[in-house]
Amino acid sequence: ELWKLGPGALPATCSISTTTDQAPAILSPDVYVNASPSSQTLSSHLLPPPPEKRRAISDVRRTFSLFVTFDLLFVSLLWIIELNTKTGIQKNLEQEIIHYNFKTSFFDIFVLAFFRFSGLLLGYAVLRLRHWWVIAVTTLVSSAFLIVKVILSELLSKGAFGYLLPIVSFVLAWLETWFLDFKVLPQEAEEERWYLAAQAAVARGPLLFSGALSEGQFYSPPESFAGSDNESEDEVVGKKSFSAQEREYIRQGKEATAVVDQILAQEENWKFEKNNEYGDTVYTIEIPFHGKTFILKTFLPCPAELVYQEVILQPERMVLWNKTVTACQILQRVEDNTLISYDVSAGAAGGVVSPRDFVNVRRIERRRDRYLSSGIATSHCAKPPTHKYVRGENGPGGFIVLKPASNPRVCTFIWILNTDLKGRLPRYLIHQSLAATMFEFAFHLRQRIGELGARA
Repeated sequence: ELWKLGPGALPATCSISTTTDQAPAILSPDVYVNASPSSQTLSSHLLPPPPEKRRAISDVRRTFSLFVTFDLLFVSLLWIIELNTKTGIQKNLEQEIIHYNFKTSFFDIFVLAFFRFSGLLLGYAVLRLRHWWVIAVTTLVSSAFLIVKVILSELLSKGAFGYLLPIVSFVLAWLETWFLDFKVLPQEAEEERWYLAAQAAVARGPLLFSGALSEGQFYSPPESFAGSDNESEDEVVGKKSFSAQEREYIRQGKEATAVVDQILAQEENWKFEKNNEYGDTVYTIEIPFHGKTFILKTFLPCPAELVYQEVILQPERMVLWNKTVTACQILQRVEDNTLISYDVSAGAAGGVVSPRDFVNVRRIERRRDRYLSSGIATSHCAKPPTHKYVRGENGPGGFIVLKPASNPRVCTFIWILNTDLKGRLPRYLIHQSLAATMFEFAFHLRQRIGELGARA
């Protein structure tokens, strides 16, 4: 017997470590079986997790503050080098400061750098202003002063430093303006929209959608048993006529499946992230060459075959109940277990994230203990990148439906997600929103299961 499922436990190969103090309690299959119909009804209080607290100062603003500090230090260094002549620094300081002369002294250029430093750090590091007026003042004053000084002074007669200090000060002032106006303020405004959209999503919770499901035939791949004595799939592929591109698709599908199997086998290394009141839990794991991967794990009060048909076998019809997807199309069926799909995701976070499209190779397997659909990003001549959508890329991931041998009326559903949405999106905000997206998917899936159960 490969699987043993008791109260509060998962299948043996995917059990949760009982030593993890922060891991949430997971509802057992017996809870689902013995629960009354009213207790199985989804509550409107199923909400995505609240967004994490924002940082006191953003990364890009901190970088800007470092650049402003560099401005002061660099101008100071050049001035000290200019002072360190044969007559000595002390005597030159007296000449530059005590006997200040507008036409011959560099001291005012140092004071100008200190003026920019103090004004910009006060406005954008201490007060954390989100307007350009402070840097407009510092840049205007710096530019006007330097232009007047170059015209009226006698600095050019002092050699290289007479040219260097005014030019460096002028360039640094305008680089600070460019950095703030084109990097700091736009990126922070985008992060603010993300944060407010996440708060709004928490406040309103997932929306309820209904959609009629038309009856139709669906394609089911042949069952594949790991470790069977039958001829290997490589031998089968070798006997059939596949093009080089089709063989590449098959290879990509198998590699994605291998990575998914490795992720499932390393459950003790999954890092708990968030959970909700229904036992839906999101974990993360770092995958070499692919980065941070998100894992949704939940129990469902229905047979595994039902989830297999709704999620894995019929991806084109998922748009009827999963409103986070606006389109799904099968571009090519390469062989019994491999196909190419084209998916379009809906906009998210109140429109901050525009719709993305994806082209994936999918490999579907039916095993004795589970149903598995794994995939990874690929390319296909039928759907090249267009200007209409930003083309996202999925790393290895997919859907797994575990079949407990002890109770066929329930199942364990796992969604492994590794995605790169591309575009200029803050990565840490994307990671925050992915957990909420996975919880919302579980909500819609439960609702779909409830609709199908009511029709039965």
